[in-house]
Amino acid sequence: MTSDFTAPQVRSGDTHAPIELRGTRQFALFSAEGREYRILMSVPDREAPASGYPVIYMLDGHAAFATVLDAERAQSRRAEKTGVAPSVIVGIGYPSGLPFSPERSYDYTLPVPAQNLPPSRDGKRWPEHGGADLFLNFIENVLKPKIESILPIDRSRQTLFGHSLGGLFTLHALFTRPEAFRCYIAGSPSLHWAKPLIGQEEEAFIQKLHTEKYELNLLIALGELESDPPHHMVQNARALYDRLEPLREYGLNVNFRLFEGENHGSTLPSIVSPMLRTAAL
Repeated sequence: MTSDFTAPQVRSGDTHAPIELRGTRQFALFSAEGREYRILMSVPDREAPASGYPVIYMLDGHAAFATVLDAERAQSRRAEKTGVAPSVIVGIGYPSGLPFSPERSYDYTLPVPAQNLPPSRDGKRWPEHGGADLFLNFIENVLKPKIESILPIDRSRQTLFGHSLGGLFTLHALFTRPEAFRCYIAGSPSLHWAKPLIGQEEEAFIQKLHTEKYELNLLIALGELESDPPHHMVQNARALYDRLEPLREYGLNVNFRLFEGENHGSTLPSIVSPMLRTAAL
């Protein structure tokens, strides 16, 4: 993968040369607050439709960018059979290049009062949190214009894909700015983390759907092994689906997938193909 749109100089026989992903680019972007992000972007190998390319914005970009890219390339070859359209994939990562950077704890979370936060895994205080709206501003006001300055993008076919805290952020984006994307993919959403704020946002979103016209797609997906206490993620996600499913008549096409034998970590690659099909709707 190239950086800042220039190919690295690789010497013949250099066994330490970086591995490149054909048809991809990597560059840095900064938010209005000065937070740095590492953006991974694919460039389809076919001409854009007259309306522009569909685009998928995925969180935790370094965790599954190559997986999503490979699946999109393989399946979009026979779009008429697979239902997967050739798309631009935009992975939003961090300078560390870690699959799950600690910085996500700020970007993907709501400003929940400290007394409402679930216990942390190590018993220590949660890191700084509550930056979801600033991060969403970055996507809308910095990242999207940058991508659209490089490639022709169909603004009516934009997808947001997040897993775990990223799934929580995806729901936050849907509930508070439903016009930002057409498709929302919430993988293993950490609904237990954001109470009671995410519930309040859901209620406001439902009221908005009753008065404003939208055509939205939502996929909620997780593994069947995510039902254990204390978080009960399967139960929380299914209850959310049950509450939102009646909203089909108001323009929300919502689907629920439960992957047999999968846990919180192994669910991420399982979501990729259903996500691509949902993005093509």
